[in-house]
Amino acid sequence: MPSDMPLLTDLRRLRVDPEDNLDLSDRATLIDLPGDPSKDEIEAELDRLRGQIGELQDAMFTRREQALLVVLQGMDSAGKDSTTKAVFTGVNPLGIHAASFSVPSVQERRHDFLWRVHAQVPPLGCIGVFNRSHYEEPVIRRVHGELKNGEMKRYLRQITDFEQMLAESGTAIVKCFLHLSFDEQRERLQERIDNPLKHWKFDPSDLQERQFWKPYQAAYSQALAATSTAQAPWYVVPADRKPVRNLIVARLVVQALEALKTPPPEPKPELAGLKVV
Repeated sequence: MPSDMPLLTDLRRLRVDPEDNLDLSDRATLIDLPGDPSKDEIEAELDRLRGQIGELQDAMFTRREQALLVVLQGMDSAGKDSTTKAVFTGVNPLGIHAASFSVPSVQERRHDFLWRVHAQVPPLGCIGVFNRSHYEEPVIRRVHGELKNGEMKRYLRQITDFEQMLAESGTAIVKCFLHLSFDEQRERLQERIDNPLKHWKFDPSDLQERQFWKPYQAAYSQALAATSTAQAPWYVVPADRKPVRNLIVARLVVQALEALKTPPPEPKPELAGLKVV
């Protein structure tokens, strides 16, 4: 598969334009790659991208002047766990940190909703992956009627300000919404029920939340449109085909790391001519 394939090098059409009135129902959940590459060809390209991620992360780690935060968000079974594994396998574990945000603890509820999130932001030199994120709380509360529209807008404004602060402090941000179709989610949830090896993935609450599919799509549409900025853009990644989803996220990560333009480490003059005896 050629590395200059348009889909892999120009992903601007997946980006959320804050000027648009985003409706996720208008965005594709399934796309075909040009040339109809095989699964092996896709995996080979993904492996090449993983190598690039590793090299770019190593350079960033030696300088420790910048960081990259990758946000993975989506409906249940969209593939946040498997995407993290597929894209970042082989990256130096010293330079990557993955965090997942479940139901807030009693201690966390005593603080603002971003308090626990800020503590998981990657240090300079590292890549951080948020598997679920600071978007989870306002979206869920909006869907279940706990937040009125004005309160939702306040949450989203605070998120935008938070991400702007991170960007100004040296942390680049790329946000990927893994866009799954209603039918594909049904198949994946059913597989978790039917396959004993996947029972550990199944949560009965997923079936309950599935009943709120349309409200979730509306809440996410609002959230993505309100918080997609030049410093922290959202990309709607078609997620019905797992290999294609992984490939797109890997390309977005490479693009974000390349945009940092991290220079190689500076040589130390004091080491010139030094001989080990």
